[in-house]
Amino acid sequence: QVQLVESGGGLVQAGGSLRLSCAASGSSLSFNVMGWYREPPGKQRELVAAIFSGGSAHYVDSVKGRFTISRDSAKNMVYLQMNSLKPEDTAVYYCNAAKGLIAYWGQGTQVTVSS
Repeated sequence: QVQLVESGGGLVQAGGSLRLSCAASGSSLSFNVMGWYREPPGKQRELVAAIFSGGSAHYVDSVKGRFTISRDSAKNMVYLQMNSLKPEDTAVYYCNAAKGLIAYWGQGTQVTVSS
């Protein structure tokens, strides 16, 4: 049973920083892609950033230059460094990991950015 556990969310003022971590357990398989999604209040879940097994990364335009995704494949962990946070970054952030057609989700961690 694969489990993803996020940590690092919280309340921060605009302009501040947070670092999210996600630990995957229960599987010896390496994931093709790991990433972070977010679900703002009243809105649909959206992809924030993803990193592939080869190391290439993809970001949604709204976070480019502010967020950095990284992973430690040996430990099956993925991180999201969030700098210059804005109130519109407020959301529940979910970790996602995929192997082939199977995707796994964490339970989510709340990030709140006050103005």
